[in-house]
Amino acid sequence: MRRLILFILLLALSWQSDADGVVVDKVYSPYVLPQEREIEWRLMSRNSDAQGNQLGQRLGYGHSLSEYVTMEIYLVGERELGSDDFGLEGIEVEARWMLTEQGQYWADWGLLFEVEKAHTEDNWEVSSGVLVEKEFGKTSLTVNLFAIYEWGQSVANEWESEARVKLRYRYLPILQPAIELYAGEDFFGIGPAFQGIQRFHGQKQLKWEAAFISELSHSGKDHTFRFSVEYEF
Repeated sequence: MRRLILFILLLALSWQSDADGVVVDKVYSPYVLPQEREIEWRLMSRNSDAQGNQLGQRLGYGHSLSEYVTMEIYLVGERELGSDDFGLEGIEVEARWMLTEQGQYWADWGLLFEVEKAHTEDNWEVSSGVLVEKEFGKTSLTVNLFAIYEWGQSVANEWESEARVKLRYRYLPILQPAIELYAGEDFFGIGPAFQGIQRFHGQKQLKWEAAFISELSHSGKDHTFRFSVEYEF
């Protein structure tokens, strides 16, 4: 297991290109539940010497199309740099495809596809990612590798890439400590995370996640806090 973790860390460090956006976000598992519906809210707050204070939120609704594919649509809101104005930044559509049954192979695999359109400008972003999760007893290792292409009215046509890694210990369903790692161009961050799940009747369940990520590849302050709540029913 130590060799696998070291390999994943080295892969994440090398998975970098021209990413200039916010790298810290959700680390996706490849799993899809049949007939699942969900409402999700995410919060991201970044404080850095280079970018100042950034605040972003997402509100999404999702529904499975089959036992292997689910789709979700998000309203993306951001606060503009240097102001207190918070408004709609864009709309995003996301599809997640579970490729393998849980436990079928040495690891569980999935794919993620995203399309985002800016609200006020003709800017687009398309992402595709590979999702991998491997369990070792009560420990889970989740890896996301993304290729991103953006183009439009006020952004350069360019490819980007990102890597996200989570090492999680399933201590209790409601409390699962983890370490998260994020890599992009000019960004390498790591920090503690926690998540939990509260199950109710049937498929109804409430999930929460929180993480505090510190950027390590540059001197100066660069910290990101992320939090999300997801209700599945």
